[in-house]
Amino acid sequence: MDGPVKKIMVYVDGSEKSIIAAQYGICLARATEAEFHVLYVVNTRALNDLVSAKIFLKEEEEEYKKDLDSDADKYLNHVRHLAADKGVNAKVFKLSGSINVEIKNFTKEYEIDLFIIGELSKIQSRRDELYNEAERAMRSVNCSVIIVKDDERVLELYNKLR
Repeated sequence: MDGPVKKIMVYVDGSEKSIIAAQYGICLARATEAEFHVLYVVNTRALNDLVSAKIFLKEEEEEYKKDLDSDADKYLNHVRHLAADKGVNAKVFKLSGSINVEIKNFTKEYEIDLFIIGELSKIQSRRDELYNEAERAMRSVNCSVIIVKDDERVLELYNKLR
């Protein structure tokens, strides 16, 4: 592993775009023999905001957080299996907090060389632009970033791996 990429991290949020990004990350990890890290962040900051705004009661917050934790485990396991099917060891991590902050801290702590995310959603308003945590993370990390866009090509690359 003397190449420029030794540690890859993909951010998974349960969206189809993040799973495609994970498949691309698996292809890159296999080609470069880099460590492959998969991160899911349970957005407890947004959950706390909903409680503060009295949209959720405290009891509802706990139930919703359990559902979010369960979703995180499901998607992390899915990516772990996708990687294993292609001979890549995926190190999976589930964190809680602000997505932007947790991604930034993770890339620094684990000395990530390459951060991979799925294609960003179309911005519908200035509010969306301000609150897109993954985009904020992309702009604030201290490593290179790949935004995966060509779904069909990625699926083709992934499926060709033996």
